[in-house]
Amino acid sequence: MSEEDNKRGHRIGFVGTRFAGTDGVSLEAAKWAKVLWHYRHTSYWFGGKLDTNPEVSMLVPHAYFGHPDIEWVNERSFGKITRDPEVTRRVFAIADHLKRSLYDFVRKFDIEILVVQNASCIPMNLPLGVAIALFCAETNFPTIAHHHDFYWERDRFTVNSVGDLLRMAFPCTMPCIQHVTINSEAQRALSHRRGVSSVLVPNVLDFEKQPTGIDDYNADFRQSIGLEPDDILFLQPTRVVPRKGIEHAIALIQSLGNPKCKLVVSHESGDEGNDYLNALQEMAEHQGVDLRYVPQSIGEERGVNEAGEKVYLLADAYAHADFITYPSLYEGFGNALIEAFYYRKPVLVNRYSIFVSDIEPKGFDVPTMNGFLTRDVTAKVKRIIDDPVYRQEMVDHNYELSLRFFSHAVLRRKLRALITNVTGLDDL
Repeated sequence: MSEEDNKRGHRIGFVGTRFAGTDGVSLEAAKWAKVLWHYRHTSYWFGGKLDTNPEVSMLVPHAYFGHPDIEWVNERSFGKITRDPEVTRRVFAIADHLKRSLYDFVRKFDIEILVVQNASCIPMNLPLGVAIALFCAETNFPTIAHHHDFYWERDRFTVNSVGDLLRMAFPCTMPCIQHVTINSEAQRALSHRRGVSSVLVPNVLDFEKQPTGIDDYNADFRQSIGLEPDDILFLQPTRVVPRKGIEHAIALIQSLGNPKCKLVVSHESGDEGNDYLNALQEMAEHQGVDLRYVPQSIGEERGVNEAGEKVYLLADAYAHADFITYPSLYEGFGNALIEAFYYRKPVLVNRYSIFVSDIEPKGFDVPTMNGFLTRDVTAKVKRIIDDPVYRQEMVDHNYELSLRFFSHAVLRRKLRALITNVTGLDDL
């Protein structure tokens, strides 16, 4: 690429199953695009479900993991150890269609660098991963593969009949691909399992920009979910799935013994059924904990829901929260933890492995537990609630550390190196 081309910025093609909504992959891809745009790089989007600008997007339904044909493949590929020949035939037939669509995408928008978002590491869409591998093998196209989750990190993919495809494409290890991992554990596993290096790029937030607080719209958030102004709002800002360890949040509030402490859960119970949610509600009732499950009141945009009730942003819930609970058993990174730092809220953390290896050593001040609640943890949380000076010093300290380690400035530096590796020019 010439120096003149370099000055105008490059045309970056994001490839994934879905760029829509508030899932972690979509949010991080949007952050990447925002930082790239700041340096004149234009982003284009290829996926099976999109809420991006149609003028810079190519919607290919079979790229979405929820497409019936992809679900058909998944049902016959995982939880089984033998594979029907028809599964193989369909995988490669759909992959051929998707590969041709990738060629069309690159030609239509004159793409210069591909950024694959999670589609080459977790086999939610086997044909798409195979298509990307074949495309890279045929073209040697400059590609950055951003890996959020690997299939070997998920129990549901352990038993499968597609080991050959997983080794081929999840991830593909062609020389044209630069690999990006989001934590050091994944970085080590990728090196061990595939023999390739990767660049560690943590998930980030825009700490250079101060968060919005309580405003005219969200001023009535507490009232709308049935809380009193002097209630102590403990926010669990996650989906309701077992690995989030929400039973520990209930145990914490029960141990505090303060009826003004209320637990508010912001997100749906996810795609694993309602058994866990029902168990949590029974547990809370048995332990005398006021649990408010309010996903109907929190959405991607402010407005009203189908019942005509006011809908708030998750940021509005953070603005009103007094304390964040994050007792997860496992996390790929921990976006909600970084959000707690961003909104300057104290947060309880269960010391999941990525927190121990990548976040805790930075020096953050948070009450932590090791799989179970202790009196010391409860005492520290009580002090945080009762001592506003101590609390403010804690959250300010965490914000300043996050500014250094998890801000857009960090992402700018990392993307600068990745793009320079392709162009050979220091263009960011």
